[in-house]
Amino acid sequence: MRTIVLLVRPAVLTCLFAFFSFNSQSQSISFQNGKYELGLGLGPMFFLGDLGGSEGKGKTFIKDLDLPLTKLNKGLFLNYYPVEWLGFRLAANLGMVEGDDKQAPNKGGAERFRLQRNLNFRSKISEAYLATEIYPTVFLEKYDGLAGKLRPYGVAGIGIYHFDPEAKDNNGEWIKTAPLRLEGQGMAEYPDIQPYKLTQMNLLMGFGLKYYFSENKYIGLEVLHRKLFTDYVDDVSSKKYIDPINYDRYLTPENAVIARRLAYRGPTLAQGRPYHRVQQRGDPTENDAFFSTLVRMGWRLGQNSAMRQLKCPVFY
Repeated sequence: MRTIVLLVRPAVLTCLFAFFSFNSQSQSISFQNGKYELGLGLGPMFFLGDLGGSEGKGKTFIKDLDLPLTKLNKGLFLNYYPVEWLGFRLAANLGMVEGDDKQAPNKGGAERFRLQRNLNFRSKISEAYLATEIYPTVFLEKYDGLAGKLRPYGVAGIGIYHFDPEAKDNNGEWIKTAPLRLEGQGMAEYPDIQPYKLTQMNLLMGFGLKYYFSENKYIGLEVLHRKLFTDYVDDVSSKKYIDPINYDRYLTPENAVIARRLAYRGPTLAQGRPYHRVQQRGDPTENDAFFSTLVRMGWRLGQNSAMRQLKCPVFY
């Protein structure tokens, strides 16, 4: 009897320690180890804006994706998990977005106006953000540890990103367009069109799926959409082309020549005059956006990452 008591006392103390150190809902990491995760992501970044697109009238989201112009996005992230169902992410991404009216098909619909407009752009994207991850199925898991588990999740956050649009000139050279003020930004003649900031805030939302093939390693897939507060990632927004004489008033002679060449690239009338006064340049009613689809790989950090939940001894 005394032997059993001597065994039970440390067992009770062990259970109390386990109760206060672990969450009762399938927690698979200890208080000191395995709460941090480091990883990287690779995948395409897709632009949603005024340029390019598919047949018919331009639409938002995936209908107007230009897949041939898709570029690779690369990212690093660090996660912290106070509990298994909740994570906080700090991440940084580098990518590029691009659009070209030549990608619009020529099927006789509304897309023919984009073909005639003949504008293009590209821009590097540098991004950093903070996000929260929610893992709803953690509460349904039947066993401890991470190996072999498949976890869907939702993610939302806020970030800061930098862009700097460029347009391809006739000689193939890429020219930064923000300094050229192609739509009259900051010109007294167009008081409603103000210069745009190249570094701005964005909102992120998405979903993903992670599969842990070991106790501290996983591979996953994530779709992450960015809501932007500007229509100038592609440097195209205003409905109307400005009077090109204003480039001479506000730009250097050299930049004025380039601005004229890049602002309007459509056809001309029979008399040799461009008909930019009747053709629409952009659509200011919808802001630009972009999203990425990433293959993510991660590692739980800590010497005893993903420790199995501590159990109370059972006596028979």
